This record gives sequence, structure tokens and C-alpha cells, in this order.
Amino acid sequence: MSSAAPAAGTGVTATARITAGADGSLPVLESDGPFALRRTRCAVPGWTRVTVVGAMSAPLGGDRLAIETEVRDGARLLVDAAAATLALPGRTADPAAYALRLRVGADAVLRWLPEQLVSVHGSVLRARTTVELDPAARLVLREEQVLGRHGEPPGTLFSRLTVRRAGRPLLDQELACGPGAPGGWDGGAVLGGHRTTGQLLVVDPRFDTAPAPVRLLGDHAVVTPLAGPAALVTAVAPDALALRRILDAALADLAPFTAP
Repeated sequence: MSSAAPAAGTGVTATARITAGADGSLPVLESDGPFALRRTRCAVPGWTRVTVVGAMSAPLGGDRLAIETEVRDGARLLVDAAAATLALPGRTADPAAYALRLRVGADAVLRWLPEQLVSVHGSVLRARTTVELDPAARLVLREEQVLGRHGEPPGTLFSRLTVRRAGRPLLDQELACGPGAPGGWDGGAVLGGHRTTGQLLVVDPRFDTAPAPVRLLGDHAVVTPLAGPAALVTAVAPDALALRRILDAALADLAPFTAP
């Protein structure tokens, strides 16, 4: 793990790395900066589990952070987190950057299920997730954003998710919220006054022959089939608990394959 303190007025630059093998091994488990990666117990046989533990407050303004993950052919990997991630103001006015770079091989499965990302008042964060999938890969990816801590206005959050399958685009979308975002983000066409938003992406070759039908999940969530073997759940909610309940119910319905 990197232990060097940043110079005054600068942020931390760190990249943590995970590589999972089909035999349950972790050839690479490399912590760095605020990311302490821990192999944790998984109750379901055949799965490897890694928990991301925060070793320091991050991301702060000016930080450049990344987690790179490779799930090799035939491997099954669950990545979760010990706590929510707080985007915080830093000692510099520069925005923080947080990148997730995920690669999933043939007949491999990745369940990426972190805790919420909280956009704290005064922070500016650019979050970018890029995923490369083999045609025979399966993926469950959850993202949850909370706009401000209890009783405070949000920070500024730019979040982009790009997924490619067999080198071809499957999903590419961006969300901008907070005082530095373009106008209208809190209007009826986007968040409608809600303080939390999230999505659940499930990619599974079985959707080639049986696509997920379009349907509403309550008043503020929808399941949408993608032009590929995937389904996307998009939701808004008044708080993090309500959002998690929506996404958990969707996860149980859309990803029935044996998993933790």
C-alpha cells in the first residue's frame, strides 16, 4: 500500500488491482492509497470474494483514484465494500477522479456490489466506470448515489458508465447532479426532487433468447432491456434505504444464477 502523504495543494494518486482466477485464487490483490483490499469469506462454493475497506478519507478534491479488476476465464468474483464512499472537499479546488476499470473473461461472472457513493456538500467528483466483457461473460453491477449527507445540500457529481461486450458498445450513459451540473438535474425529467439515484445492470447471455420485459418497479423505478443480452434497472428514491430495497428486489428477480 502506498503510504506517501500528498504535498500541500495536491491530491493522492493511487490504483488498486484485483485479478481473480478460475481456481479461486487471487493472483493479484494489490492495495493502494485509500483502498485496502481484503479477501473475505464467501458462503457460496466456487466464488471468490474481495471487500474494499477504506484506509483513509477519500476521494478528496484533487485525488486521482482507480480500481482495476480482471476476472479471468471461468472465475466467479464478488466485490463489495465495508462502508459507503464519501466524496469530500479537498485542499485544492480541483475535482476528484475515481475510475473503475473492469474486465470479465469467457464463462466468468463478476458481481460488483459496493456501498453507496455520497456526494458531500462542497465536493466535486468525476466518477468513471468502464467494463469490457467477453461474449460469454456475466455481470451484475450496482451503482448508488446519495446527494448530500442528512440535512445538507449535495456536492457536484459527474458519473459515467460505459460497457462494451465483445468490443461493441452495450451501454454508455452519464449523469450529472449538484450545483456544478447543467440545469434541470433536479427537475421532473431527472431526479424529481429525490435525494438518491441508482442503477442495476445485469448482463447474461440468457437474455439473448428471453429478454427482460419493460416494467415499472413501484412509482420510481423501471426495468429496461438493452440492445444486447442485458437489463438495466434505473431508480430514484427519497433515501438510501428505499433505493437499496428497490435494487435488491430487482437483483433477486433478474440475476437468479447461484451467487452470494
